[in-house]
Amino acid sequence: MTSSVVLDERNWRFEYKYRLPVDQYLRVRNCIAPYMEIDDYTARAPEMKYLVRSVYYDSIFLNAFNEKVDGDSDRIKFRIRSYADTLAKADTVRAEMKVRKGAITEKHGSFINKEQYLSFIETKHWPEVSDVVLEEFERYVHLKTLQPVILTEYRREGYRSRAREELRITFDHQVRSTHSNSLFPEAPLFHDHHHGLIVLEIKCIKQQPDWLRKLVHQNGLRIMANSKFVQGMTVSYPTLVTPAWSV
Repeated sequence: MTSSVVLDERNWRFEYKYRLPVDQYLRVRNCIAPYMEIDDYTARAPEMKYLVRSVYYDSIFLNAFNEKVDGDSDRIKFRIRSYADTLAKADTVRAEMKVRKGAITEKHGSFINKEQYLSFIETKHWPEVSDVVLEEFERYVHLKTLQPVILTEYRREGYRSRAREELRITFDHQVRSTHSNSLFPEAPLFHDHHHGLIVLEIKCIKQQPDWLRKLVHQNGLRIMANSKFVQGMTVSYPTLVTPAWSV
């Protein structure tokens, strides 16, 4: 699924992902405190963690899933995201496209209202909008026969740099998924990704600061592939998993 999107330095970033047991998460969170502070979304959220819910799109042949598993360096992923668990509580939702070019990623998104979301789910067309992200989203849906295949949600704890560096650190708790064709299915049956583990993500435009590289080394953190989309597919569709790469 080769992308025609041109990378823009204002949007691209490096992403480093780790999975931590609770005791290691607590140590790392304490270590970043002198350099990072909670972001506004976290500060307003119950228990200092806000909900992130996304429905991911793929083709009938699961091209996006297979490209990720195969490690293709040039790929694009489409999702619709909400920060609420029901349509009634969702003021807006967001259509996003995430482009991968080698070691860097670039995320583009546009907010849409409930009526636009419902219309797109029904007709695969954005009504009365003129937006390059939405136009590209719709074009790929028809070009690649994309459809919603998996719903993923988690509770995010986000931090920003006290020095206002281009650096963001997040901890994702209770990551889980279910097969779904919408953001708000009735009575979804969720499956945990990695029970008892917290996902640490470091996102930065430039090289990590010295203090952060030292923290990663001292805590023995190891970078690992941690695609919530792929994990959601494998826990919700177990027949996709093969022993060679699923361990």
